Amino acid sequence: MSSGAGGIACGVASFALPTNAEGVLPGQMLEAAIVAGVIGTQGADRIPRDNLQPASLDLRLGSVAYRMRSSFLPDRHTVIERMGEHLIDELSLTGRGAVLETNRPYLIPLKECLDLPPTVRGKANPKSSTGRLDIFTRVITDRGRRFDEVRAGYRGPLYLEVVPLSFAVRVSEGLTLSQLRLAIGKSELSDEEIAKTHAKEPLLVADGRPLPAPELELSNGLFMGLGLSATPGARAGYRARDNAPLLDLTRPGPLDPSEYWEEVRVEQGGRIILTPQRFYLLMSKESVIVPPGLAAEMTAYDPTSGELRTHYAGFFDPAFGYERSGETNGSRAALEVRAHEVPFSIEDGQKVCKLTFERMLEEPERLYGSESNSSYQGQQEALGKHFLSGAARNAGTGIAG
Repeated sequence: MSSGAGGIACGVASFALPTNAEGVLPGQMLEAAIVAGVIGTQGADRIPRDNLQPASLDLRLGSVAYRMRSSFLPDRHTVIERMGEHLIDELSLTGRGAVLETNRPYLIPLKECLDLPPTVRGKANPKSSTGRLDIFTRVITDRGRRFDEVRAGYRGPLYLEVVPLSFAVRVSEGLTLSQLRLAIGKSELSDEEIAKTHAKEPLLVADGRPLPAPELELSNGLFMGLGLSATPGARAGYRARDNAPLLDLTRPGPLDPSEYWEEVRVEQGGRIILTPQRFYLLMSKESVIVPPGLAAEMTAYDPTSGELRTHYAGFFDPAFGYERSGETNGSRAALEVRAHEVPFSIEDGQKVCKLTFERMLEEPERLYGSESNSSYQGQQEALGKHFLSGAARNAGTGIAG
């Protein structure tokens, strides 16, 4: 069993952080961490600068994928030490890559590795485009006891568990499906701090106006509602098709979504009924604004509040929905939703997700939106960047609206 990578090129050089610092490292500090060897590579290649986001780093797939019979956490062992008892097959991701089948866990060594200072910790999440394809991913570390969390001072490789749930996908070496944030100190905002921030700089906008303070719902984060039209028959979002064709993520150019998605329409009474185990792409009712000094994350929905899960991809970069001009329109959030055991009814405005906020160590030099490679600023529909937008589809067909 090969490691799928060359030697580890991690090694701490000088990497200074502000004294008594608390917050998420912005892109320019992540770049400094790369130069210092805090973030390195499994081999001799360099991390592309385009993979640096305002508050995170896109993580690249390595050259091999391991097909596993089950997921696992290494606990007191390295990942390699535990892999053998779960391994079924080894697939090369070089060249055209390989097809990952649905509902099968794959473990892929990532090109990046870490040599974190004792005070710096990490957290990973699927990229937004990954979550919208219903691809479940989790980062695993040696001797890790939790998925997607990198303990402070961690030194070693990173692995990505990948489980395509709705579509079989083709992936290849170098593709990015997940992203990593690094933070130091107490970065999370309390509910009181969120409310104070919203009073100065709006975080949620409804109908073009900041959400009034009495309408904020806070509980270890800020709740958001589902957005549905009041018009019966209006499009509410999309549902993944059964038995869809192979989704080739190595292929350039957007795809026609009709082979992969079916439209979901609003029922009488302003509701939709979720079919168990089917994957839906919907939109939030409120629009989000993340000021440049903050980062946000959509957290897992509390299962005691309903029979559904409302997200996979969770990071919102500084300046998501933000305009330096002071406009407060914001950007709606895409919701990746799956009901579990029973059909589940959801209505317009129903609280289905929650945002938590973290302070940045300093404002990123490149913000989300026009200053960085951003795909979802001002988004109006939930389909990801791999598919033609509604405007592009209508332009090609002559259909209006």
